[in-house]
Amino acid sequence: MLPAATVHFCQNCGPSDLATLHEELAASGLSDAVSIVERGCMNGCASPVSMAMQGPGRATYFFNGVDPAADAEDIAATLRAYLAAPDGWIENAQPCGRLRFCLVGRVPALSC
Repeated sequence: MLPAATVHFCQNCGPSDLATLHEELAASGLSDAVSIVERGCMNGCASPVSMAMQGPGRATYFFNGVDPAADAEDIAATLRAYLAAPDGWIENAQPCGRLRFCLVGRVPALSC
């Protein structure tokens, strides 16, 4: 079964230790719904760390300037809002904390 959301981190500019984020997702009850992966360069080098969120039938979000450890709570809050939003389109980013200021862009889900 596919996760409801996948969070991608740039491994070139990004974290090698995602333990704090994994702990936060477990404490938030999101571990089973979210997959965390590291990918090659995500072309956000000017403001590391780059992070993207996506899921089947959901919008894709791209963030820069994310600290996976320090922002773990805000990442979890953003994922809760993302999973609760129809098609992953977050209308109110207030619960996302600092991450709402790191957002570079969002792309609507593909219509098939």
